[in-house]
Amino acid sequence: MGKWLARLTALGVALVLAAPVTAAQAADPATTGKKTVRIGSIQSVDSMNPFLAVRLIAGQLQRWTYMFLTAPDPKTLKPGPDLAESWESSDDGLTWTFKIRQAKWSDGQPVTAHDAAWTFNKIMTDDAAKTGNGPAVENFETVTATDDRTLVIKTKAPQASMLSNPIPIVPKHIWEKVGDMATFENETYPAVTNGAYIPIEHKKDNYVKLKANPDYWQGKPKIDELQVIFYENPEAAIAGLKKGDIDLIGRLAAPQFEAGAGDANIVQWNTPGRRAAYLQINHGATTSDDKEIGDGHPALKDPKVRQAIHHAIDKQALVDQVQNGLAVPASGSIVPPMYTDFFWEAAGADKISFDLAKANQILDEAGYKKGDDGVRTMPDGKRKLEMRFSIHTDTPTEDKLAQFLTGWFKEIGITLTTRKLDSNKFTEETGSTALFDIAISGWSVNPDPEEVLATHLCSRRPTPTGEGGGTESFYCDKQYEDLYQSQLKELDATKRADMIKQMQQRLYTDAPVIAIYYPNNLELYRKDRITSITPIPAGKQGEGILYGGASGYPMITLDAPAVATGASSDGGGSNTGMIIGIAAAAVVVLGVGGFLLSRRRKTTSDERE
Repeated sequence: MGKWLARLTALGVALVLAAPVTAAQAADPATTGKKTVRIGSIQSVDSMNPFLAVRLIAGQLQRWTYMFLTAPDPKTLKPGPDLAESWESSDDGLTWTFKIRQAKWSDGQPVTAHDAAWTFNKIMTDDAAKTGNGPAVENFETVTATDDRTLVIKTKAPQASMLSNPIPIVPKHIWEKVGDMATFENETYPAVTNGAYIPIEHKKDNYVKLKANPDYWQGKPKIDELQVIFYENPEAAIAGLKKGDIDLIGRLAAPQFEAGAGDANIVQWNTPGRRAAYLQINHGATTSDDKEIGDGHPALKDPKVRQAIHHAIDKQALVDQVQNGLAVPASGSIVPPMYTDFFWEAAGADKISFDLAKANQILDEAGYKKGDDGVRTMPDGKRKLEMRFSIHTDTPTEDKLAQFLTGWFKEIGITLTTRKLDSNKFTEETGSTALFDIAISGWSVNPDPEEVLATHLCSRRPTPTGEGGGTESFYCDKQYEDLYQSQLKELDATKRADMIKQMQQRLYTDAPVIAIYYPNNLELYRKDRITSITPIPAGKQGEGILYGGASGYPMITLDAPAVATGASSDGGGSNTGMIIGIAAAAVVVLGVGGFLLSRRRKTTSDERE
């Protein structure tokens, strides 16, 4: 994954208030007379090249602008048609044949199976092209187009996650001309795409503009233009929403979400989320060739110390005090509860509860003695248990988390010192150089959790030269690896789900990461500007995500009033209110372009998925 970009924690962000970027005014639909919807984002695009992009917002843009082989069904989140109309697999599960639908690229050229074959083969053979989604093709043996409408993928072993492939299909006739993929930013506009929208303009760190694709296979979207306006921090974005510079913002932390209360034009959308927040533990990081790397505290190599640390975390208190009650405490799974098939929770004697006495007992028995100052030392007496906690600069929710952990850890003889890093430094130290002890972390999980499971594989550790493979924990464990390979080959859904739960149990027991809670999906929108949108999953009252869900479906269902030239943008528009749900939505479009899987996206200003 190269040097992946800093992570947005499930804790959310609360930065110093700054004025909205000037792009908000520049993109004002009041001067266009078009149906325009503006989405606020506190994360800017790292690259418009889908082979390189690793940030969450880039993944969202890909789902709005490109087609994928399959896409989550809006109601069930099970794989449904997109670029592939239908598919079948051989009896041995090694050969998949996809029927590619007839569609057009935005430059008028036909979309064919050759485009898909070229896309996959490029990732299989070009190291730079592997940056965004390389692991998704690691099990591919060959990919060929036998004719314009038929794509054949042969795998080395059966692959249960085949229909959740996260790779957007690009036009061969455009991309085969690219020389150095590692430096190509794909910023010629209008871009050539085949999804619901076409990128037409991008000003780095300010905005991206997309226009509706009249040739989209499901029909042209009802709005004319979709814009993403970038802000330096959530408070600035909330101010922009209240002023009317943007119409919707998602992925908020509790304080920013609660700031939307009391405004008659703003609706608070609070539903179950798809993120897990956890602590990343430097348990003895190594590179992909098993060489030690970094400067993690040696005590963290001891599973007993990691277990004691786990006992010293009151997760319910963190939910109540850090997330203002807008989260669910975690008792095991790195897959959030909304994915019931794969969610796992420890119970009985296996459950690690908040118990400072137990934590102290574990450390006492393991030989970590307390000194007169109350701080423990290594069994050999040579080093105190003084550790660093890495968080992001200017993130009050993480500061608050650090305060709680510092107090609890002191009770068990561990000194914790908070270390604030900017996004780039944070990502480098926690994902490549391993210059940390404990860090805040998290992941947005897809309907098929294969991606997040893969971030804990041996192969995801950085190379000897420091290039990242997308690790989330520097973990390398034979039991975990064997389970991963077994579930990948298991085509029986029930058996596979059980293996995935065993993988999560292994992470829970060995604790390279410690799940702390699952944040709610917190969003705000202007009901006077958005007249129709359907969340995903759709159809259940009080559920579903508008922005940042498992597909781009909600953005395809959007409708908004046209704003006449010269009209005010400060809340002007329809007052019909927002219609949520399939039955009431003005637009119901089945199937959607692409999965949210980004090997990517997580933190405050640079969220990974």
